[in-house]
Amino acid sequence: MSGLFDKTTNSLGAAINFRQLKQNVASANIANAETPGYKAQKVDFEQALARAVDINGLGRASIDHADHVPAHGGSIANVRADVYDNPDIAMSNDGNTVDLEREMAELAENTLIYRAAIQLINKKLAGLAYAATEGR
Repeated sequence: MSGLFDKTTNSLGAAINFRQLKQNVASANIANAETPGYKAQKVDFEQALARAVDINGLGRASIDHADHVPAHGGSIANVRADVYDNPDIAMSNDGNTVDLEREMAELAENTLIYRAAIQLINKKLAGLAYAATEGR
């Protein structure tokens, strides 16, 4: 059944999963904003997803030998998000690194992008449903 969905549908599915992870991490950061010593977490997946999708093949390197490994994107199923302590935030007096305003802004932005991806995948699936029922 893997042939049923195209690269766009698979990419949207992966993006939705990553957005959910990012939402969970931001929510955990906000919940621990007053916890002494808590280190804010950060999720990065956009670059890894872009390399895996590589729609135009712009990131492809040439392979001159059969033993060489391709440097361009791979399967979307192999893309992993990096979750790590956020180095971009200053530590407060109690050792907490959560910037509440920044986290709330990231949460709002992530929610918008998540909803847009859900709407796009719903449109793709509605098109498939329409084709399967021949418009009836």
